[in-house]
Amino acid sequence: MNRHLASAVALLVLTSAGAWASPSAAPAPAQTASPADVNRRAESYFDLTMGHLYEQAYEESSRAADADRAIDFYKKAYALDPSSGVIGEQLAEMYFLSQRTTEAINEVQSILKRDPSNVASRRLLARIYVRSLGDLSDASSQSNTVNLAIEQFREIVRLDPSDDESAIWLARLYRLTNQHDQAEQVLRGVLSRDADNEAAVSQLTQLLLDEDKSQDAIALLQQSIAHAPSGGLYDQLGDAYTQIRDLNHAEQAYHSAVDLEPDQVSHHRGLAQVLFDEEKFPAALTEYQKLAEMEPEDPGNYLRLAEIYRQLRQLDKAEAEVLQAKQRAPGSLEVIYNEAAIYQAEGRYDDGIRVLSDAVTAVKGQAEAAPTRRRTLAILYQVLGEMYGDQENYTAEVNTFEEMAHLGPEEDRRARALIIDSYQKAHDLPHALAESQKALATYPDDRGLHISQALLYGANNQTDQATQELRSLLDHTANDLEIYLDIAQVYEEGQHFPEAEAAVQSAEKLATQPAEQETVGFSMAAVYEREKKYDQAELAFQGVLAINPRNAPTLNYYGYMLAERGVRLDEAIDFVQRALAEEPHNASYLDSLGWAYYKQEKYADAEKYLRMAVQGEQHNPTMLSHLGDVFAKTGREELAETEWEKSLAEWHRSLAADYDAKEVAELEQKIANLKRRLAQQQKPAAGTN
Repeated sequence: MNRHLASAVALLVLTSAGAWASPSAAPAPAQTASPADVNRRAESYFDLTMGHLYEQAYEESSRAADADRAIDFYKKAYALDPSSGVIGEQLAEMYFLSQRTTEAINEVQSILKRDPSNVASRRLLARIYVRSLGDLSDASSQSNTVNLAIEQFREIVRLDPSDDESAIWLARLYRLTNQHDQAEQVLRGVLSRDADNEAAVSQLTQLLLDEDKSQDAIALLQQSIAHAPSGGLYDQLGDAYTQIRDLNHAEQAYHSAVDLEPDQVSHHRGLAQVLFDEEKFPAALTEYQKLAEMEPEDPGNYLRLAEIYRQLRQLDKAEAEVLQAKQRAPGSLEVIYNEAAIYQAEGRYDDGIRVLSDAVTAVKGQAEAAPTRRRTLAILYQVLGEMYGDQENYTAEVNTFEEMAHLGPEEDRRARALIIDSYQKAHDLPHALAESQKALATYPDDRGLHISQALLYGANNQTDQATQELRSLLDHTANDLEIYLDIAQVYEEGQHFPEAEAAVQSAEKLATQPAEQETVGFSMAAVYEREKKYDQAELAFQGVLAINPRNAPTLNYYGYMLAERGVRLDEAIDFVQRALAEEPHNASYLDSLGWAYYKQEKYADAEKYLRMAVQGEQHNPTMLSHLGDVFAKTGREELAETEWEKSLAEWHRSLAADYDAKEVAELEQKIANLKRRLAQQQKPAAGTN
């Protein structure tokens, strides 16, 4: 069975209920009959009526005894009038309602043997096949049953070409089994008879979207909406625009759906999601608040509200919303993750660690056989470990990832990569390299681990070894783009700038998507900036911003480059402020803004933002040095010496590739000059007792 079949079976089963009316007509009396025939028909009618009454009782009570009585009465009626297809269908229906599917199928098939043209019986058999799909657990049985249903619907459509409902079901099943051409042919046949058949338009739209024919789907929907607008069609139009990332038109379509059917939850959900994707957070907030009113028990609405408040930096409200979600889904992994993320954003790492640790304990207490236990634990261990890393508690971070590694082979592979990253963040390259070599001994074909080891060599100034390993991974596919950018990074770290330029140019030839072009442009700008080719760096930065004016790393780097050179400082400040609008608490961006104000001699503003930067990254030598410079300029030399000493200590524990000998020499000279000046100030004047 194809990979789409199993996931779609449940939807087919749910939507099939009630699609066809149950037969309940009594057998028609003959024009002339003997007294015996009259008595037999009367008894048959009585049995049929009693069967129908017990069938209704079963539907209300679900008692097996009621189902058995109904079947017994239908059997008696059928025995008295074996030529009645209606009674046979009623018996088959009762078999199916009472979950005696095999007997139901056998009963209908016996009718069709006598009367192959009995369309009503074929509809019943098709309905039985579709609704029984949900009871089948193996793919082979599901695939076979789908094919049997297709066979019945095909016959129904042949016998009754006007049966559009059966035709649409046939198209659904064709689509389910990837027979797209047949499905499209059936649906276009329906629309040729009834251009406004919304079910057919909906199915054909989904089919076209499956085939990435989004523009065809949009044209079909627009044509149908022009004839007979409906909320459902506007909803699908929004989905089609979303698929091609035309979010503006998607928003308009969802708005139209809401205007037509304001009480339909699905329309509000589509509108809320597209507003969120457009980062129109205040408008998205309003829509999700409406959804929370319409579906007060759905935890997903509160989670999205929490996420929006987190984006708006209203963290107290975000916390309140996530607690609402927690009340409705206390054990949900998504709720736990969001609660921890809010604490992380607030800098409340201890609270975040507590939430995650409690969740780990709860999941570990579950039965080993719980199917999601291992996956849930792996996610929790990863988030918990990363939060320890945010605290710079690298020992706890590594220990947590080691716990994750015990869960299984897949988790072990992921945990090893995380452990390597932990040691690198801790500036412990010997341990990082040792862990990398151990991981590759276990997983020698893991491409990600080879890349990680190469970048470690680069960070350790082993440029030739790093680039040799990376070049061995080139395979003349689209994957080479990432490798060329990694090669460029290694060459840039080793100050082999012409080679870095050449590597980025190789990556540029493979960048076909806008996001890839942004990444390549940023890398080229960084290389040019390191080479002091500032005009070329500006052109590269401008190229990135032409693709994405909100690219925060580019805005920040461009602004910092101008500030560092002391040129066009107002423009530099504007660039960095735009970056901070995207990421308000990014320490690097705060440092850039503070440094630009320093260059403008606005020392109060400079100190404000540099203090915020250092608070966010307490071990960044450049930020510490910048703050020391502000203190020195404002006459607080003891504070300046303290920050410069911290900066010097951080430079000496930085990775080899990050170590800037020129910066260190200048910093040492500033400290020496300051110490000499302070010593002279403290030296008693000559002749003083």
